Parts: sequence; C-alpha cells; structure tokens
Amino acid sequence: MRFVESLKFVCAAAGISMFLAQSAPAQQFSSSVEGGSAAGSPVAGQAVSAAANPFSGASARLPFEYGVIAQGGVGLTEDRGGFKFLMAGIHAGKVLYRHDKPGFFDGNFEYAVELFPYWQSFTPKFQRANCVAVPNTSEIACSPLYTVGGTFTGVTVTPIILRWNIASKGRFAPYVQGAGGLLWTNHKYPAFGSPILNLTNDGPNTDASVWNFTPQGGVGLHYFLRPGRSIDFGANAVHISSASLGDKNPGVNASVQFSLGYTFWR
Repeated sequence: MRFVESLKFVCAAAGISMFLAQSAPAQQFSSSVEGGSAAGSPVAGQAVSAAANPFSGASARLPFEYGVIAQGGVGLTEDRGGFKFLMAGIHAGKVLYRHDKPGFFDGNFEYAVELFPYWQSFTPKFQRANCVAVPNTSEIACSPLYTVGGTFTGVTVTPIILRWNIASKGRFAPYVQGAGGLLWTNHKYPAFGSPILNLTNDGPNTDASVWNFTPQGGVGLHYFLRPGRSIDFGANAVHISSASLGDKNPGVNASVQFSLGYTFWR
C-alpha cells in the first residue's frame, strides 16, 4: 500500500509539472523553408521538428539543461525479485563537446548530475534475531525474533553522469550513458539475517550499511515538444553495493529502473 500511495504522489507531481509547462506561452518558430509561408510560421511538421531538436545539424552552441525526474523499478536477481524502487528529484547537465562529423559517433558529450531527495525501496519483511556465543560452550544464545526489511527511505545523489547524445534530425534524440552515485538510507540497507539462527548471519558483526554506492548504465530518449522543452524517457541498470563499508555487503546486484523527466534547455 505504501508503494501505491508513493506512486500516486510522484505521478501527481509529474502531472502538475506537465500542466504548467503546457500552459506556458508557446515559443514562436522562426524558419524559412523553400516553397513555404513567411518567416516566423512553421510550414511543416518536419521543419518544426528540426527547429526543436538542439542536436540536429552542425552548431557551435553547447546547451545547458535542467529539469525534474521521477524513477522507479524492480530488482532482477533471484533473491531481489521482491525489491521495488521509487524516487523523485532533479537533473542538470551541460554539453561539453560536439562531434558533428557524419558517422556513427555523430553527436555530443554531456556531463550531468542528479539528486533524488525522495528515495524509497520496498523490500520483503522477514524475521531474524541477535545471537552471541555462550562462553566456554559450543552453544549460542539468541534474542527473540524480530521483523526486519520493509520500507527504506533515503537520499541519493549521482554526481557523475557521462552521457552521449546521438545526433538526430527529428523530435527524437536518443542517448547512452554511464554513471556513478551514492545512496544514504535511514536504516542499514538492505536488511540482512536468516531464519536459521547462527553467528554468521545473526551474530554481532552481521549488519549492512546506511551508505551504498550506485554504479549504473543505461539508454534513453529525448522527445522535444518545442525549442527548449523535452520529455525524457530512460532505462537504467543499477547496482547497489556498500563496498564492504558494513560488516556484510548483501547489496542489490542488479535492478532495472525506468525514468520519466521534463527538461528545460538553454
């Protein structure tokens, strides 16, 4: 139920952003097309598309972008199939280099960052205990079972996003990227332990960490509504690991997360 309520919250926020964006005064296109109407009025969908896409054609301009983004997904590996993710935040980037020679690598290189102050992971609940060895015996003494797992809340920042925007002439502009980030959670993530009580899984040195790293890579697509405005779709494979900052590093070996954003280009 918490996951559904959070999803409704993010969708509502995205809807408000889209309404405000669509309510803004439309920018006028200024173009001259052979056989078309007077300058200042678009004469064909193709002409409008070319004007809207900042990556079409050769240009010395290296645009800056910023916007809002929502992202969600699920764990993929066998023991993480019940994990769900939901987050919302902001994105900013700057095109640093343009390669405008014809060929497969025609496009531009962009450096970007993302901040998700709203981050949640919904995980299965299970029971564990705290166990200690009984001195001078081969026995262990364990506390009563208690529940761990459930919903984790945190903040994640991705300070390194290296993106290649592929040149295109229409409204669509695809991209590929690699990135690395840092995640903080309000409880040690993910929960660790076992119903089979032993010192390896339930002893005094069996905690995870509130700090995790998030190396990731993915693909995406900008859809330009008009000059300076785009809707962005992305799909990322995200790995979550504490790099052994805690006693244990259960992590999330693989998750797939899909993003939806609204971006302003300057």
